[in-house]
Amino acid sequence: MIDLEPFNDERGWFARFYCKDEFEQIGHDKEWVQLNHSVTYEKGALRGMHFQKAPYKEIKMVRCIAGAVYDVIIDLRKDSETFLKWFGTELSAENKKMLYIPEGFAHGFQCLSFDCQLIYFHSEFYKPGVEGGIRYNDSLVGIEWPLDVTTISERDQSHPYLDENFKGI
Repeated sequence: MIDLEPFNDERGWFARFYCKDEFEQIGHDKEWVQLNHSVTYEKGALRGMHFQKAPYKEIKMVRCIAGAVYDVIIDLRKDSETFLKWFGTELSAENKKMLYIPEGFAHGFQCLSFDCQLIYFHSEFYKPGVEGGIRYNDSLVGIEWPLDVTTISERDQSHPYLDENFKGI
C-alpha cells in the first residue's frame, strides 16, 4: 500500500504519485512503460482477475481517482510463501491510496460506487496472447467480494478455475 502525502492549501492539494529515488528504496528498478485509465459505470461491477505470463510479467501500480473500489491481488508466484493467497483493500478518490502489485500477481477490482475510475502504471507493455486470467470466484482462492457481482465481461466470466495441479506463473 502506498499513501499519498498531499500538500494542502487554499487551492486544494498536490501529491506526488511517483519518485524514482523513493521507489528504488523499496527495490523498484523497472521503468513504467504504459499508463492506462479505466472507467467502470456500475456499482458491483467486477474486472479481473488478470495477469501477464513470463517473460512479460508486469509490475502494476493502481490508484482510484473517482469513486471507490475493492482492489484484489492474488499471488501466483509458485515459490512464494503466499502462493494463491489474496489481499484486498479499498482504494478510493477520498482515501488517496495506491496499490503496488509485484510481478507474478493477478489483479482485479469490484466497484463499491458508481462511476469508478482507475489509473494504472505498468512496467511491461500489453502483449496479446500472453495475458491470463483466473475466475473471480475460484474456490481455491476464496476471495470475499464485498458486493454481489452486477456486471462482468464475458471474457472475465470465462476465465478458468484453478485446479490442484496449478503450478503458478
